[in-house]
Amino acid sequence: MTYDIIIIGAGPAGISMAVEALSSGVPKDKVLVLEKASEHSFTIKKFYPDKKLVTANYKGFEAVCIGVMCIWDSSKSETITYLDEAIKQNGINVHYHETVWKLDKNYDTGEFTVITDKGEYKSKVTAIAIGILGKPNKPDYPIPATIKDKILFDVTSVEVKNSKVLVVGGGDSASEYCQYLSQEGNEVTLSYRRTDLKRMNFINRDSLLALEKDGKVKLHLGTDIDAVSSVEGKPAISYKGRDDVYESYDYIVYALGGTTPVNFLKLIGIEFNGPDPVLGEEYETNVPGLFLIGDLSAGTKGGSINWAFNSSRRAMQKICVDYLHCPPPAEDQQ
Repeated sequence: MTYDIIIIGAGPAGISMAVEALSSGVPKDKVLVLEKASEHSFTIKKFYPDKKLVTANYKGFEAVCIGVMCIWDSSKSETITYLDEAIKQNGINVHYHETVWKLDKNYDTGEFTVITDKGEYKSKVTAIAIGILGKPNKPDYPIPATIKDKILFDVTSVEVKNSKVLVVGGGDSASEYCQYLSQEGNEVTLSYRRTDLKRMNFINRDSLLALEKDGKVKLHLGTDIDAVSSVEGKPAISYKGRDDVYESYDYIVYALGGTTPVNFLKLIGIEFNGPDPVLGEEYETNVPGLFLIGDLSAGTKGGSINWAFNSSRRAMQKICVDYLHCPPPAEDQQ
């Protein structure tokens, strides 16, 4: 099945993008939202203090609404409820806990292929609404400059296949990296300083344990890396208190928390001008049919929730004209 539009991210921008698509006449079964977290608007739910007011006018962006969705100064719970109702009342199809690993465009057919840890989808248009996140956390010990191209902090910046890879971390991202790298034909080992996997949700934990049982992933639990060195151009690790373990890998992937979307966007083929992606009319990238909305359309400092709503409206107007040929509003048909 080919979707009319696939939206990556279920925050305010992603939710409003889906609402705008549906209100423009795109059928419900042709709109798909993919969200890596287990719930929508994860950043607001996790990082906003409960008593903090979610302001409509944020960082100088005027509180003006041009689309279907709009908020005024609201409490955190009121904002979340508003977004909850938008999903429920519009019947938006959201796939939670599904991470996008790769996005390709076939310029012959004009279709996008969106590859996740759960499957593969086709779409005519793709909108990325993943927000601006913090820089990845890095290890305390130094990394030799000669092997820095072998040290990764995500699995989207470099294509890794048929290689020997060490993943460092014990959270959901670490498990998801292992699952993806195993699918790509890599020999994968996970190093985690604790002896249990309690930081992972049960789905990721069970998936990782199943891969270990099948011999597709090795688990080195209770191991704390002491140093990384360069051996014949490859990263080699040594563990604290274990002189008997010293092994080299083709790549080391750190999943220590924090991430940045820049590498993911560049790998897709989006052009950048310094730290900012280059955007054309109504937030379309240099890749035809690929749009950046929400914080990514507002610049490195991000924007307000209403900015996110408005960017969805503007993007949808161009999508309707150039790609989906949306039906005219009901009043225009009378």
